[in-house]
Amino acid sequence: MQRNDLAEKKVLVFGTGISGIGAVKLLEKVQAEVILYDGNEKLCKKEIEKKLPADSKCEIVLGTLSKELLESLDLVVMSPGVPLDIPVVEQIKAAGVPIWGEIELAYQMSAGTVLAITGTNGKTTTTALLGEIMKTYADSVFVVGNIGNPYTEAALAMTEESYTVAEISSFQLETIDEFAPRVSAILNITEDHLNRHHTMEEYIRVKEMITENQTKKDYCILNYEDEILREFGKKCPAQTIYFSSERKLDKGVFLDGNRICLKTDTETLEIVTTEELKILGKHNYENVMAASAMAYYIGVPVEMIHKAVTQFRAVAHRIEFVDEIQGVAYYNDSKGTNPDAAIKGIQAMNRPTLLIGGGYDKESSYEEWIESFEGKVKYLVLIGQTREKIQEAAHKCGFTNTILADDLKEAVEICTQKAEKGDAVLLSPACASWGQFDNYEQRGDKFKEYVYALKEA
Repeated sequence: MQRNDLAEKKVLVFGTGISGIGAVKLLEKVQAEVILYDGNEKLCKKEIEKKLPADSKCEIVLGTLSKELLESLDLVVMSPGVPLDIPVVEQIKAAGVPIWGEIELAYQMSAGTVLAITGTNGKTTTTALLGEIMKTYADSVFVVGNIGNPYTEAALAMTEESYTVAEISSFQLETIDEFAPRVSAILNITEDHLNRHHTMEEYIRVKEMITENQTKKDYCILNYEDEILREFGKKCPAQTIYFSSERKLDKGVFLDGNRICLKTDTETLEIVTTEELKILGKHNYENVMAASAMAYYIGVPVEMIHKAVTQFRAVAHRIEFVDEIQGVAYYNDSKGTNPDAAIKGIQAMNRPTLLIGGGYDKESSYEEWIESFEGKVKYLVLIGQTREKIQEAAHKCGFTNTILADDLKEAVEICTQKAEKGDAVLLSPACASWGQFDNYEQRGDKFKEYVYALKEA
């Protein structure tokens, strides 16, 4: 679609969060007639208006969506936080109005080459890492999506020479139409967001949609050690390149002792040794493999990949070292918003650990997380909506050193009192932050604030 094709078209943006506001700004720049809608009639229009540009002509509609308005629409742009199976969305579908997500909108309005990453865990680190690699190779690089920079805000600045590195969640993939990355990656698929997708089969289907519009001219990077993805590779519409942390591959990227190697049909190239990296843990070696493969197959020389990955430091909130106070190391893994991500957090620890967990209930099961403690966790301090549920799971698994705290501040205080020199305190909640915090970033920032306050005390 040309950028001017939405001029004077009537577009409804569903959702008043960051994504919705980003979509409104983009649509107004291309001269669309925009309505910003939210089903919650208790929201304050004045507060929503404050988020919009001063010269915005956007109309705000709250509560019920009238039949007249629905019939006048050319397009609906859906925010990822809005489930697609609620009655008002069913109404929109029944009226035959096209539905795009913010990713589709941004893609249609942008230009250049897209590299897109999804998966249950590791997306943010891999996206940030690939962004750094691409910046060593090209002048125009945009790192966007679920990583915190709305794709819609950058779309109009992109040119044919641009490279866009996008972190894409399952919520965002549900509403793509023509979105087609030149190289995609699915890092792993483990249980998550079942409160939204309802079944594991549906969650897998949506994740695999990242390749829906790819062809054999494109590439998809997949984790060979993930059984779901190994099978998907056989029917993937793009050329499949695997990575593995467990075995040498005939073709692809793999860990050979301490060397990360890339094997093509004709040669084996060493990308980096694990000792040269500044990020810890096998899961991070997998992130390096995925980012390196994506960069290599878009044309980045191995020397440039090596330079970028050896300089890369951990992303904030992902096993982020905060400080060491009286011999106790504090780590912020607030991005560990599901059990599988939190397992990676524990596995990266090389000290006896006091673990802070719990939060919003995404209907996950916690037994596998508890079993991954393997004698490393001294105490599990629990907060939030899931604290009793996790405590019950821990006791069933034979782990009884659990303490319930009222909030994160109290949890940090308890850990500090019980920690001994040589221990680690890890915030790795295995749950979303909602209910107590706006997002995982705010939760991680609060944790860091409480840790820094200990030093001052």
